[in-house]
Amino acid sequence: MAKLGPFEIDHPFVLAPMAGITHSAFRRLMRKRESAVVISELVSATGIEYASKKTFDLLRFHEDERRIGLQIFGEETDHLVKACQYVEKLGADFVDLNMGCPVPKVVKKGAGAAMCRNPVELGKTLEAMVKGCNIPVTIKIRTGWDAQSRNALEIVRVAADVGVKWVAIHGRTRAQGYSGEADWEFIGDVKAKSPLPIIGNGDVVTAEQAVQRLRVYGVDAVMIGRGALRNPFIFEQAYALWKGETFELPLVGDYLKMLSDLRGYLHEMYEPRPAMIHARKFLSWYSAGFPGSSEFRSKVFSLTEPVELWQAAELFFETSSKVRDLKFMAEPFLMGGHG
Repeated sequence: MAKLGPFEIDHPFVLAPMAGITHSAFRRLMRKRESAVVISELVSATGIEYASKKTFDLLRFHEDERRIGLQIFGEETDHLVKACQYVEKLGADFVDLNMGCPVPKVVKKGAGAAMCRNPVELGKTLEAMVKGCNIPVTIKIRTGWDAQSRNALEIVRVAADVGVKWVAIHGRTRAQGYSGEADWEFIGDVKAKSPLPIIGNGDVVTAEQAVQRLRVYGVDAVMIGRGALRNPFIFEQAYALWKGETFELPLVGDYLKMLSDLRGYLHEMYEPRPAMIHARKFLSWYSAGFPGSSEFRSKVFSLTEPVELWQAAELFFETSSKVRDLKFMAEPFLMGGHG
């Protein structure tokens, strides 16, 4: 067991929130595959304020996702407080504030990564959120706005003063976006001086890297994003290594069971056509590194019937997972975004 803020969790490896990806179906799959905690993609507090159906749909979750946090973003303090209260009403285990999003349409309004540019005002907002609900409030930030203003430690201290329970730090500045490398030395330095639990995030694509980052930099947990889009077994593998055990590489049956679970969750959440759109993304990511993966991806995006898609996926993984080259696991993946 491990401890993260107020929670006892099985191990310190957590699924990163990823826009357009960490919907309920994928979170359920990752919880079944041993992610200790899952967090929703970012959801607009203003959308909650104005009762947007699309926003409410993003906030749905199942009991089998716990521990589950719902992530919100926004620039209006009163909207954020009401959003916290709504998340609490839904029964989520905690509410997470996104202060790391670097996307221009978010930061130009003063939300996402822009919130960390004014620690004094941020402290007032965080205090209102903490006082406004009875569930833990957590935050996710970057190292700073740019190389000249890496103020993550100041933000951590502000958050600690008002009762935030933990801080996840992505090891890049807002100016970097997703370019360059995540600065884990910086994350480790913040952790060494932090009064709060720190979750480290950035460039973790193998189970070995996850455990290494945890041990070398002393963080309380490691957040994995892109690594779980390439390897759906990464959390159970990291869990085994953390316990001092070895792990068996997934067999054909493991991939086929994973496909069955993913298909079931997607079709439970979406109508057939939207489910197929989401399935194509995950199947193309999970096929990376297999022999014939490029041809398979082309096929995935050309098939028009769900039954044909899943049949093709089963045939591909049944054949190719027997001869997968695992060297690709440590190579760069989806560097355009997502932790």
